[in-house]
Amino acid sequence: MGKIFLYYGTGAGKTTNALGLALRCVGHGLRAIVIQFMKGRKDIGEYKVMERLKPYYEIYQFGRIDWVDLRNPSEEDKILARRGLEKAEEVLKRKPHLLVLDEICLAAFIGLIDTESVLKLLNNIPDETDIVLTGRYCPPELINRADIVNMVVEVKAPREIYTRIGITH
Repeated sequence: MGKIFLYYGTGAGKTTNALGLALRCVGHGLRAIVIQFMKGRKDIGEYKVMERLKPYYEIYQFGRIDWVDLRNPSEEDKILARRGLEKAEEVLKRKPHLLVLDEICLAAFIGLIDTESVLKLLNNIPDETDIVLTGRYCPPELINRADIVNMVVEVKAPREIYTRIGITH
């Protein structure tokens, strides 16, 4: 039976951790599908590598290029998030080895999607599929539902935002 992994918290590395699991799957010839909520940039490494890793790796984005206003998300942001959840339901029928729902925790936390809808999705996981949930903040219901929960906490960071192609995007 598949497990639910959850990586959340204010530290960096949640998506990177999930993508590492996807890479392991691909390395074994297993299918990994990534659905990104609240993200729409196509110039990031995990999106750009898709063509090279087909047919074992797929990635779908359901967000705008701009940041989501966490205190007042737009109707467009909510529609995109609901489409992402619908895509997750669709790809689960294909029984991938791994399904990554990147930023779904934050999307549920700020009300882009209903936590109950996420729980319903998690209750219909095929036995062959493991799921990874990520996001900065997470509703307690998702923490309780997950089998393995890791909190990613920032211990030390530079004063300025660090960006480098291949490391941060």
